[in-house]
Amino acid sequence: MKIIVPMAGRGSRLRPHTLTIPKPLIPVGGKPIVHRLVEDIASICSDKIEEIAFVIGDFGAEVEQELIQVAENLGAKGSIHYQEQPLGTAHAVYCAKELLEGPVVVAFADTLFKADFKLDATVDGILWVKQIEDPSAFGVIQLNENNEIIDFVEKPQTFVSDLAMIGIYYFKKGEDLKKEIEFLLENKIIKSGEYQLPDALRRLTEAGNKFKPGKVEEWLDCGNKEVTVHTNQRVLEYDLEKGINNIAKDVLSENSVIILPCYIGENVKIVNSVVGPHVAIGKDSIIENSIVKNTIIQNKSLIINALLQDSMIGNQAKYQGKIADISLGDFSIIA
Repeated sequence: MKIIVPMAGRGSRLRPHTLTIPKPLIPVGGKPIVHRLVEDIASICSDKIEEIAFVIGDFGAEVEQELIQVAENLGAKGSIHYQEQPLGTAHAVYCAKELLEGPVVVAFADTLFKADFKLDATVDGILWVKQIEDPSAFGVIQLNENNEIIDFVEKPQTFVSDLAMIGIYYFKKGEDLKKEIEFLLENKIIKSGEYQLPDALRRLTEAGNKFKPGKVEEWLDCGNKEVTVHTNQRVLEYDLEKGINNIAKDVLSENSVIILPCYIGENVKIVNSVVGPHVAIGKDSIIENSIVKNTIIQNKSLIINALLQDSMIGNQAKYQGKIADISLGDFSIIA
């Protein structure tokens, strides 16, 4: 089994937090989204994972080494592939075409999930989907009477289905997907300036491949600030249920209360404050004379005399003396 993780997009809907780092490296529950994604897949996949390919932009050598280490920690080979232009989801997958042989999972790194991840050997592929109220912003599938996928519709403006694709796919024969993506590229089948993965999937079903939907219990999106804060909340709750201690041993808490679930990183100082529930604080940050709830605070940030809720604070930011629901980027100062 191989895994391809397309993650080259910068995540414009999550700005200002993605101005300095790519969206898949934004932490939820104290750990980058892409780390959690591949770890979650590895933990519930019965097949041995041989290689994990990360399709990225120009993220720098430090990020690349971090991603390789993620794969190696799971006992797999890690590899880096580049999508130099934003040419769509099918093109992103094809950037790691060397892995499109045999069983392969494609997992786009902007979502987390709880799902039934059993791989059915009797079908050619599985697409994990979630029933949602408003499917107009997502790609959806249509099913026949045998619960087989017969069509894929990208962002339908009139209702055709409420089963949204969450961005996790399994293919029994990666080489078949590779062939259909090559057809799109060679014949310049482009929509809105991009090569779309659903077009390759449609060609596979038209050729007789049988795809079935995978059941998703919970879909945790990380597309914008509001849903990312919610995902952080749910991840912390899952960790607490599993008995995971997310409070670093060297946290300094003076005259303060920590309400679980929380993640508090190394060398964090909390003074005269109430922190939690559902707060994640990165390493070397300081919280003083504040109340913080349901918020993500990244590394080396300073929060003083504040009441924060439903917020995101970037790295090395300073926030002082205001009541707010905010999204404050890296190196920003409000005082």
